[in-house]
Amino acid sequence: MIFGLPALIGFLPLAIYLYLAFKGKDLLVTVVICVLVGAILTGQTPVSLSAEIAKGLQSFLGLIGFIIMMGAGLGEVLTETKVARNLVDVLIKKVGIKSQNQAIIVTMLISTLLVSLLGTLAGANAMITPILIPIVSSFGITPNALAVILHGAGACGLFLGPFVPPVITLMGLTNLSYGEYLVSVGLPVAILVLLSTYYTGRKVQKQYEGVETYSQEDLNINEDFTATPETSRATFVFALVMIGMLIYGIFAKAGAAYAVLVMLVVAFSTGLAAGKSLMEIVQSLIKGSTRMFWLFFMFVLYDPFLNFVTMTGAFEKLGELLKPLIEVSGDIGFIIISTLVGVFGVSGAAVAQSVVLNDLFKNIVADINLPMTIWATVLLIGSQITSFAYPTGDMIGQMGLARSKDLKSMIRNGITITIVMIIYIILRAVIYSI
Repeated sequence: MIFGLPALIGFLPLAIYLYLAFKGKDLLVTVVICVLVGAILTGQTPVSLSAEIAKGLQSFLGLIGFIIMMGAGLGEVLTETKVARNLVDVLIKKVGIKSQNQAIIVTMLISTLLVSLLGTLAGANAMITPILIPIVSSFGITPNALAVILHGAGACGLFLGPFVPPVITLMGLTNLSYGEYLVSVGLPVAILVLLSTYYTGRKVQKQYEGVETYSQEDLNINEDFTATPETSRATFVFALVMIGMLIYGIFAKAGAAYAVLVMLVVAFSTGLAAGKSLMEIVQSLIKGSTRMFWLFFMFVLYDPFLNFVTMTGAFEKLGELLKPLIEVSGDIGFIIISTLVGVFGVSGAAVAQSVVLNDLFKNIVADINLPMTIWATVLLIGSQITSFAYPTGDMIGQMGLARSKDLKSMIRNGITITIVMIIYIILRAVIYSI
């Protein structure tokens, strides 16, 4: 009981969060409100509230927020040194695209790769679309199809990148190594999403080919680019250092904190190779990181927000109420229900979604001794497929980048992927229970 009220009233901050998030309200303001409501419910004083916020700075969520900031800083370094642009240029021109089908596949691979390196769907695809549009247009690819391709393929980069926030979060929540996560969780989901996206992209292309085309204004957005010796050198150093540190991290079974060192080492080695001074590199890191400070602050506040819900006993009460349902439906029912709750019942930033979903059900996961590879799959699908199940900002953003106004095709692809993922999690649940 909380001040004589039922324990489930402790879910009030979470209910407010879900409601405001679905309404599209500012997430930082939403979390601040939830922290204050949680503090009132748990009887916090100004001193104890400040102590809880201070704990948030040292929490796993605080670390994830800092990693997101550092990722934005690294992205700025790669942008200013032209390394990101050179990577795309090399990949496109060296492949030698000869057909429409090759253009679609190469676009998907480039989007997935760059998102996995930069850790941002919008930022990475914004970087490549000015280069891609004139190329794909020459093969007759429509804006409608390109938007579908960018959304589906780019999202897969967030499932696979070793240092992207969603992957680091899932590894931290489940204690899986990157190798275990990649083989059992990330790759299977990414392959299915890529195949679904390719299928829908081809269908959309066939439907609109000759009907929707790029205008001359769209085709003029691609500026000439020639890599300087410094840019080529920096690109080589970036690839070498990133791959080297990734291999070391896998063998050393490095945790989430290792991502901070990787980003710093990669940023400075790449910047120095491009001829930048140490101060210029620091300024680039700060410039990029500043854009994500609001997100870092929000993740620091997420810790007391969720801790207050825990203090009320709401999570334990939920577990007690769900026990009869789990006894009837078994592990299969729990896996399916928790995934659907994540996809359709929790909204907001994907990393936050996975944390909220984990906090909701982690006690039950421990009680039924569910393997972490399966639970990580539930968290991944439950947090990431929301952007396909609804016309979210990610979906609309990719339409804008591709110069498409065809929301219908985006929703079509999103529904297809959502259905495929639900079928996949059902099959995983059935196979596990056998």
